[in-house]
Amino acid sequence: MSVKIAMQSILKSLKLLSDPTRVRILMILRSEKLTVAEIQSVLGMGQSRISSQLSKLKSSGLIIDERSGKHVYYQLIPPSGADTQLTESLLSVLESAAQEIPECDLDNKALEHEIEKRSNKARTYFDELAGSFGKKYVPGRSWKSVAEMLFQIIKPGIVADLGAGEGTLSQLIAQTATKVIAVDHSEKMVDFGSKIIKKNGYLNIEYRLGDIQSPPIEDNHVDLVIFSQTLHHVNDPKKAVTEAFRILSNSGMIIILDLLKHDQEEARTLYADQWLGFKEIELIEFLEIAGFRSINTTIVDKENRPPYFETIMGIGKKCEPSPSK
Repeated sequence: MSVKIAMQSILKSLKLLSDPTRVRILMILRSEKLTVAEIQSVLGMGQSRISSQLSKLKSSGLIIDERSGKHVYYQLIPPSGADTQLTESLLSVLESAAQEIPECDLDNKALEHEIEKRSNKARTYFDELAGSFGKKYVPGRSWKSVAEMLFQIIKPGIVADLGAGEGTLSQLIAQTATKVIAVDHSEKMVDFGSKIIKKNGYLNIEYRLGDIQSPPIEDNHVDLVIFSQTLHHVNDPKKAVTEAFRILSNSGMIIILDLLKHDQEEARTLYADQWLGFKEIELIEFLEIAGFRSINTTIVDKENRPPYFETIMGIGKKCEPSPSK
C-alpha cells in the first residue's frame, strides 16, 4: 500500500469516527455480530438512522455483512494482511473516542442483555406473539378480555397505581384487589377520578393527590406498584422507581409499562413527555439501583402504523423468592 493511499484511507476512516453514533455502532460490533434490529435495541435508535450509518461504515470497508437464514448480521472487519497496522491504529482511535461518549458504557450492558435475549428462543417467540396480539380480528378476543381474566386469577392485595389519571386501570384492578391507592399530581384529575369511582360504586379505591416521585404512601405498605405509561412524564424516573421500592412490602412487586425508546421529538409538545421512552437496559438499571430482584423486561406491544411506538414492560420483586423446601 502506498503512503498516499494509506493516508487517504486513514483520513476517510477518521472522518467516519467523528460521528458518535458510528463510534457506538463500531464498539458493539467489535464484540458481536448483530442484526439491524439488535443494533436498534442496544442503541435505542430508529431503523432508518441505524441503516444509514451501517451503509456508510460498510462502504468505507470498516464492517461487512453476512446472511444467516433470514437474518443479516453485521460485524467489524478484523485486522489482516497489509492492513493490520492501519486497522489496529484505527481501533485504538475508536477506543479513545468511545471513552468520551457516556452512552458507550450503557451500550455494553444493553449488548449483554440483547445477547441473552437472543439465546432465549422462547422469550423471542413470546415477544413477537405479544406484539401481534390483537392485530388480526378474532371475534371476542381483546386485550380487555384477557386483562379481565387475569385479574380474576391474580389477587394483588393492596395496589398503588402511580400516575392513575382518570382511573381506568385502577377500576380494573379493584375488582379483585383488597384496595387500590390511585395517585396523581393533577388536582383536577384526582377530583374527576374520585367522582367516577364513586359513580361506579368502587369502595376500595382511594385517590390521593401527590407526586409519583414522592408518593403519599407509607413505607412497606403495598403489595403491588404499577406505573402505566407514566414514567416518561416525570423529571426523575429513577427516583420514582426507588420510591416504589420504599412503599412496597417485602414480598411486593413492581410492574412498569412505558414506551420503548423512540425519536419522536414532537411527543414532548403533543403529550408533555419529558423522556422519549426508555431502552430495556435503562429500565433494568432503574430497578437494580432501587434494589429490586428477579428483574425482567420484554416488549409487549408494537403499533402497526406510524410512528410505530412500542411498549416495554419491566417487572421486579423487592425480595428474591424463598427456595422451596
